[in-house]
Amino acid sequence: MAWNIVIAGGGFGGLYAARRLERVLPRQGARLTIVTDSNFLLYTPLLPGAAAGTLEPRHVVVPLRDQLADTDVRLGEVTGADPDRQALHYTTADGRAIELSYDKLVVALGSVSRVLPIPGLAEHAFGFKTLADAIALRNRAVACLETAESIDDPDERRKWLTFVFVGAGYAGVEGVAELQDYVADLIRRYPRCRVDGTRWILVDAQQRIMSEIPARAAEFATRELQRRGIEIRTSTRLDRVDASSVTLSGGEEIASRTLCWTAGVRPAPVVARLGLPLAVDGRIAVDSSLRVDGRGDVWAIGDCAAVPDPAKHGAIACPPTAQHAVRQGRLAADNVAASVGHGGERPFRYKTRGVFVDLGRYKAVAAMMGLNVNGLPAWFAARTYHLALMPGTARRVRLVTDWTVGLLFGRDSSDLGQLGHPASLGSYLERDGSPDGTPAAAVAAAAPGNGAPPPPPRA
Repeated sequence: MAWNIVIAGGGFGGLYAARRLERVLPRQGARLTIVTDSNFLLYTPLLPGAAAGTLEPRHVVVPLRDQLADTDVRLGEVTGADPDRQALHYTTADGRAIELSYDKLVVALGSVSRVLPIPGLAEHAFGFKTLADAIALRNRAVACLETAESIDDPDERRKWLTFVFVGAGYAGVEGVAELQDYVADLIRRYPRCRVDGTRWILVDAQQRIMSEIPARAAEFATRELQRRGIEIRTSTRLDRVDASSVTLSGGEEIASRTLCWTAGVRPAPVVARLGLPLAVDGRIAVDSSLRVDGRGDVWAIGDCAAVPDPAKHGAIACPPTAQHAVRQGRLAADNVAASVGHGGERPFRYKTRGVFVDLGRYKAVAAMMGLNVNGLPAWFAARTYHLALMPGTARRVRLVTDWTVGLLFGRDSSDLGQLGHPASLGSYLERDGSPDGTPAAAVAAAAPGNGAPPPPPRA
């Protein structure tokens, strides 16, 4: 019998589960299928580097088809499931609704930004969860410099040179540090902006930044950020935001044209439509072996699963980090294989071995094996760790190349906001007409394929 094993999601958990299943199950013994809305894995720990121009954006993603030899990759958006009928539902890019049957299912659908109903947030803030978010934020920083350079009024110019980040977890701290480092490199090319300088503000509702790392490491990160002029507002919330200002809970109003929201994540919305039991935080309820409560044929891993954290004796769920998702993916694959007669089932026992917080060029914080390291040694350790974890030799070589080039040369200041959004040919036609003055509508009507005869051949 060939078991039909389906993996929903192509992030860290999904990819590593598929790779492990390809190795531990005989090819004739299983049909592996992965359903994902992107045909690549985004290496999220390096997202700040892509935003800051340190890394080429294509080099922080890993094409799934390069990593999976015997897995059927289906590109589509998961829309729901019927566990009683063992069916997963998804929609393809061209709009077709597909029902995919399974014998075993691994849910690894990840998370999305946790957006609160704060006035103006959805309309005016930038996110920092996807590659598109990172590129948009980088383009915004460059556009702000360009706009500010053209403004005569100093007060108005400072609005464009003030950047606010809300949320001081990994994404917020690394994002503000990397982007500030990037803009500091660029600003020497903008004489007016250089005179005024930039202002950076990091806001968080907790009493200290990065509550997920040891206090000593967080204290060093705080001192490093403040040394670079980044203002930190802890025990502070965002009240509202509009196109030109940000208002904080203490009543402080900050004139700013850029707000980046990095205040946490939540499970992908589709998780609630899978017909699976949920924990209080909306993640899928699983046991220590990653099996979904009450379901012998479904496992859940990564950000969408409430996996009991061995480091906390199962009292709380594991943090939503890449290192946990990778280990959960491998273990889920082993336990799926055990359920079909290959090996034995094991509980999830992984505990965080270290944390790395990249603060820009030559600066980082690391907590490893009980030791707190900062500065250049931590920066080198973080680079080495990410290089080891990045799947594929080709991607590792690209990372080393990018980092080396970044050390030897300055970073690029091009605003590439047009990438992926080209003007249509029709927009040029409507605006310009033809060289001989023929109206645009007449040119369009006479175009081949529009029902008009082709022009006569030249003599």
